[in-house]
Amino acid sequence: MSTLILKSSILGDHSQSNHVLTQAINGNDNVIIRDLAADPLPMLDADTLAALGGGDLSEAQQRLLALSDELVEELKAAKTLVITAPMYNFMIPTQLKNYFDLIARAGVTFQYTENGPQGLLGNKKVVVVTTRGGVHVGSDRDHVTGYLKTILGFFGMTDVDFVYAEALNMGGEPATANRHAAVQTLSKAFS
Repeated sequence: MSTLILKSSILGDHSQSNHVLTQAINGNDNVIIRDLAADPLPMLDADTLAALGGGDLSEAQQRLLALSDELVEELKAAKTLVITAPMYNFMIPTQLKNYFDLIARAGVTFQYTENGPQGLLGNKKVVVVTTRGGVHVGSDRDHVTGYLKTILGFFGMTDVDFVYAEALNMGGEPATANRHAAVQTLSKAFS
C-alpha cells in the first residue's frame, strides 16, 4: 500500500477537509481511505484498555484486539499517511483520537527505554490537512498542531508536514484562497 488516508470530519459531504482531500487526490487510486466518522471506532474505556493489554480476554475484548491489530498493520504497510484533522473546539475530532487510542500499544507501536519512549512506526511520511473556520495557526488556540506532532512523534513518525486551510467560515476571498492553497499543497503528496 502506498498511502493510507484517515478522514475524521463528522460533516460528510459538507466537510471542508473532505473537499480539500477529494480535490487533492484527483482520481489517484493508490490509496486506502479509512473514514473514522462514517465507520467509527470504539472509544477507549476499561474493556478496550484491558483488550489492548492482551492476556485472558473475553470474546468482545478479542474482537477489540483484532481491530487494533488490523489498524496497526494497515498503518505499518503505508508508505505515506495523510490525516484530515478539522479543528473542533480547538482540538482534533474525537473520531481521530479514538484511532490513536486504539493503536497506542506498548511493545507494538512504541516502547519504553532508559531514554524514554521510542516510537516503532517510523520511516513514514505524514501529511496533515487541518481545516479551521477561523485563523488559529501559531496561536495559543492551536492545540491540533502540537497534539498531532506529539502523538505522531510518540509513534516514531517525525517526518510530518501540516497543510492549513483557515478562515473558511469567514467567507469571501480569504476562504477561497486558503482552500485553493491547501488543495495545491496537499496535491503534492499524491503526485
